[in-house]
Amino acid sequence: MTTLPAGRTGAGPDPGRAGLDPRRGTRPGGPAAPRVLVAGIGNVFLGDDAFGVQVVRRITPDLVPDGVDVADYGIRGVHLAYDLLDGPYATVVLVDAAPLGKAPGTVEVLEVDTAGTTRGAPTADTADTATTGTGEAGPGGSGAGGTTPGFDAHGLHPAAVLALLRGLGGHIDRVLVVGCQPAALDEGMDLSEPVAASVDAAARLVVRLARDEAAALARVREPRAKEPRAKERRTVR
Repeated sequence: MTTLPAGRTGAGPDPGRAGLDPRRGTRPGGPAAPRVLVAGIGNVFLGDDAFGVQVVRRITPDLVPDGVDVADYGIRGVHLAYDLLDGPYATVVLVDAAPLGKAPGTVEVLEVDTAGTTRGAPTADTADTATTGTGEAGPGGSGAGGTTPGFDAHGLHPAAVLALLRGLGGHIDRVLVVGCQPAALDEGMDLSEPVAASVDAAARLVVRLARDEAAALARVREPRAKEPRAKERRTVR
């Protein structure tokens, strides 16, 4: 597993425990609020399984939106569960190779329910998420995708992480997966050509998705505008 560059700021996942160094988008002096965690997961020694790791490496600190943390978890699902338990996260975006049943390099956004299955997650910017290595629409056309029962991300599947989180007494409101159909999961440290060609576009998608999720959390926290108080009517005698 690799770690992100130094420069961690603010509260959140403990790099001493998890071996992580989350990149944060923060607004200095702002009030504490629920945050979005982008987690790159996968085994860098198993070919296309390193997709999630490669995507989060593309997200440089200047691209991280306010209210969002980005970290490479590799295969450390236990650490991810503990960070979700201890951190201020309402939403987690998992980035990983995923069995979508589509052409290699296809990228889709999926939502994980509490039972550990996945379903298409309609979002504002998913029209271009299902792409092949050439950037053309892959089978299925849209980024929402269909249901993928028993979603398994090669040993760090969302159901296992969520089950562990629940076992620890924790809860996460929303879990999204930016998944890419792998071409090969053989031993090796190189991505296949179609998956490698999808990494940059997937990184841009993840940034947009995280920004939208953080904005939605911020809107929920905004106090209702105070209605103008009716003028007191007095009778002058």
